[in-house]
Amino acid sequence: MDKRRLHHYSTKLRAVPYWGLFIAGVLLLFVSVIALRSNNQQMIELRQAVFTADEQDGDVEKALKDLREHVYSHMNTSLTAGDNAIRPPIQLKYRYERLVIAEKTKQNVNNETIYTDAQNYCEQQISSGFSGSNRLQCIRDYIDRNGTQTTDVSIPDDLYKFDFVSPTWSPDLAGLSLLAAIICFGLFGLLQLSQLLIRHELKSRHH
Repeated sequence: MDKRRLHHYSTKLRAVPYWGLFIAGVLLLFVSVIALRSNNQQMIELRQAVFTADEQDGDVEKALKDLREHVYSHMNTSLTAGDNAIRPPIQLKYRYERLVIAEKTKQNVNNETIYTDAQNYCEQQISSGFSGSNRLQCIRDYIDRNGTQTTDVSIPDDLYKFDFVSPTWSPDLAGLSLLAAIICFGLFGLLQLSQLLIRHELKSRHH
């Protein structure tokens, strides 16, 4: 490339407001940081809404849906913080406990019903003239045959635990401003490098 053309390119590059690109990159980076913080703050609020709905027996499904959609579509919305955080991060403790209590209550009601049935059955089978021990044994046998032994309620808790993973990059304000900042810094660096190369080439032509 001849010297005149190099001077021409050098003049053109000096006319480009590349420092404006650097400043724009800094401002866009600042916007991205604010947006990332906003994403995380909204996640915290939506996560708390899930916990509140769970504790108060509210609309947990809607709260979970809102949280899931936000996390899946926004960066910097990880549900956990630190290696010692609870995992999985969403556990519907109160809903699970209510289900266990309901199952125990149902079991107790069934036992009471079958016990009453056993009493009625044995009263018909064994007259009042027989000893009470015989009727008691009849009641025990009836209960054993109908399987009313009290058992510990064990319900799989996997359906009451959740974890949602946020994307590495998302096309929201945080992601787009970060991308624009990277482009601005990249163009700034490219222009700076071009200027240095042209200056170096011009100096070498002088010698």
